[in-house]
Amino acid sequence: MTDDVRTVEWTGDGLRLIDQTVLPDRLEYLDVRTVDALVDAIGRLVVRGAPALGVTGAFGVAIALRETADPAARDAAIARIRAARPTAVNLAAGVDRVLPFADRGADAVLAEAQALLDEDVRGNRAIGAHGADWILARTGDRPLRVLTHCNAGALATAGWGTALGVVRELHTRGRIDMVYADETRPLLQGSRLTAWELQRAGIPYLVQTDAAAASTIMRGLADVAVIGADRIAANGDTANKIGSLAVALACAAAGIPFVVAAPWSTVDLAAATGAAVPIELRAEAEILAPGAAPAGARAFNPAFDVTPARLVSALVTETGVLEISRGITPATSR
Repeated sequence: MTDDVRTVEWTGDGLRLIDQTVLPDRLEYLDVRTVDALVDAIGRLVVRGAPALGVTGAFGVAIALRETADPAARDAAIARIRAARPTAVNLAAGVDRVLPFADRGADAVLAEAQALLDEDVRGNRAIGAHGADWILARTGDRPLRVLTHCNAGALATAGWGTALGVVRELHTRGRIDMVYADETRPLLQGSRLTAWELQRAGIPYLVQTDAAAASTIMRGLADVAVIGADRIAANGDTANKIGSLAVALACAAAGIPFVVAAPWSTVDLAAATGAAVPIELRAEAEILAPGAAPAGARAFNPAFDVTPARLVSALVTETGVLEISRGITPATSR
């Protein structure tokens, strides 16, 4: 599947990114060698997904170091990268991870960024195994119908995936009957990216509108929902792509598990609750396409929502599973 596709890769003179804006029609790469180009790529969602952004931010520090020797200009460039998308905590965490190596030069930063990439791939494999074990222990050892929202696969990480990593692990065990992939408005990461990954992996799937998700769950057509996360507060509140909260509410009403799969780096212990998570507002034009609304209409376009901890059955990280709704939160586990 996407083991043979690298979402983020250092080429020796710059960063090579899969251009996720042209998927699924074309698999193309964007070579980035300047901070301006990197910030633009992050903003346009050429690269997206919290773990992938963390790795990208780490390599971005090396680009900034190679671009200028002036300390003030370098610091300003790094700050621009760090703030390019405010909700996904991994972007800032990736930058901060390599900053202590900046005084030793770009090569030292690159080595640490590569170490972060390798850790992400190993961690995603562990997330897949922990998540599959937890789900099967509660749903029975049988083929499952899984609902997922947005894209938390290899394209959102350095490899394998978080939420889709769990799905892929279940598939390798012969325990996937069907995956319902929410299309995910307004940029369709579910239908463009998740469906692309599932198809390449040979995993059976159906794309559905976001508005159909709650009905699918309440009709008893799904056994579990598994999503990723962009930031998780200390109390377990989870910020993810807009529409995730509706999935969680439907799971609670139907009595099925709502599982969040994300690396520990997505946890922000400085945010006591989800109220402290900044919610990115994107351009109104993304949902006001010609013919879709009256001329002069305005739009409210939040990119993320926050699911309260009480609705999160389990948080699966590379270190294990926290049953958030039972009061086992990131804050209490550390």
